[in-house]
Amino acid sequence: MEKQNISVGLDIGTTKIVAMIGRKNEYDKVEILGLGKAKSMGVHRGVVNNITQTIQSIQQAVQEAEAAASEKIDQVTVGIAGQHIRSLQHSDYITRPNSDIVIDEEDIDRLINQVHKLVMLPGEEIIHVLPQEFKIDGQSEITEPIGMYGGRLESNFHVVVGQVSSIRNVGRCIKSAGLTLEGITLEPLASANAVLSREEKEAGIALIDIGGGTTDLAVFKDGIIRHTAVIPFGGNVITEDIKEGCSIIEKQAELLKVKFGSAWPGENKDNEIVSIPGLRGREPKEITLKNLSKIIHARVVEIIEQVYVEIKNYGHDEQKKKLIGGIVLTGGGSQLKHLKQLVEYITGMDTRIGYPNEHLAGDSDEDIASPLYATAVGLVMDGLKRQERKKEEEIEEEVIAELEEEPTKTIVDEPVIPEPIKERRSFLDKLTEGVKKFLDNAE
Repeated sequence: MEKQNISVGLDIGTTKIVAMIGRKNEYDKVEILGLGKAKSMGVHRGVVNNITQTIQSIQQAVQEAEAAASEKIDQVTVGIAGQHIRSLQHSDYITRPNSDIVIDEEDIDRLINQVHKLVMLPGEEIIHVLPQEFKIDGQSEITEPIGMYGGRLESNFHVVVGQVSSIRNVGRCIKSAGLTLEGITLEPLASANAVLSREEKEAGIALIDIGGGTTDLAVFKDGIIRHTAVIPFGGNVITEDIKEGCSIIEKQAELLKVKFGSAWPGENKDNEIVSIPGLRGREPKEITLKNLSKIIHARVVEIIEQVYVEIKNYGHDEQKKKLIGGIVLTGGGSQLKHLKQLVEYITGMDTRIGYPNEHLAGDSDEDIASPLYATAVGLVMDGLKRQERKKEEEIEEEVIAELEEEPTKTIVDEPVIPEPIKERRSFLDKLTEGVKKFLDNAE
């Protein structure tokens, strides 16, 4: 098997760390070769707070995946999330010195670099600058300005900001685990790629990824990402509430939530009771399922309401920005019983559970197509895309080199078409380079 065609996604979560190995099959679908997971020990709310424990968990997950796929892993695509991620809207413009020349790549780069100069809070850095739509000399709603004429080029941007130290810590863990960082992706974007269809992104949709420590939100409209947010609550807070409310240990609380938990208290009869073994020498505890549901319901409502505030911040109430596709729930927390109905009830929006089977090969294991692994599948896809781009760029460079050896007229038109695609995706590549450079210098 060709090494180049294999991609590894590493999802460093608060409750689990997942390493997933995949490749493209002949039908252009993703075939998962191996999956490894380990309990995440050193991560709190999506942020690494114990490097040594995180490294051990990463190594454990990677070894398990290597054994399952009989493949050696050296490069990984990693997802970043955590409570330090926030996003803002910003618009900026440049005035071009000569409006008789068509707008090219450099103009867009100039505009984007200008956004990178925004003043941030101490320790924060811009991770992602996503152009929404462009305006040329007052003409709005232009999605692709390259090749057009104009003097003033402006754009609205979706700017994602995060703490540099948190991102560098993730890079540090990966390097110390003996792996190379191939790419960094925002986790809400990775999950969205795995569970959403192109039509949904066009129509307008909100993806809610409920993890252990955080709940990630990504809003798409007209095929473009419009809003991202990370809410510092997830499934662990629900478990914590059950533990406190029922006076039981965490392991039992987690089991109760998964096996008997429901987000809708009306479902349970008053006489439905679960008996939990007491600690050594103590009486077993009896808990009514109705009470359990009430505890879960209270916390879930809080999480959904916070997410809904973010959806409103994007502007869902405006007719033009309406999300026709509704909501897609994914992540481990989305498997909670009756959660879909509760979300529909609170938000009044159509809701479905997102499974990452849209891009998976038909014979994939059922476990892998669980919402639990949406981010990991998305990261594998991202890694495969990155490799394809690298190949294309190498071919392009070869072609240009050949053309330079024997000059012909075609060289003028050559770079114009592929360039925009390359540039739009290079923000996170720049971040990856930055983290790599920092780690090399930090030795």
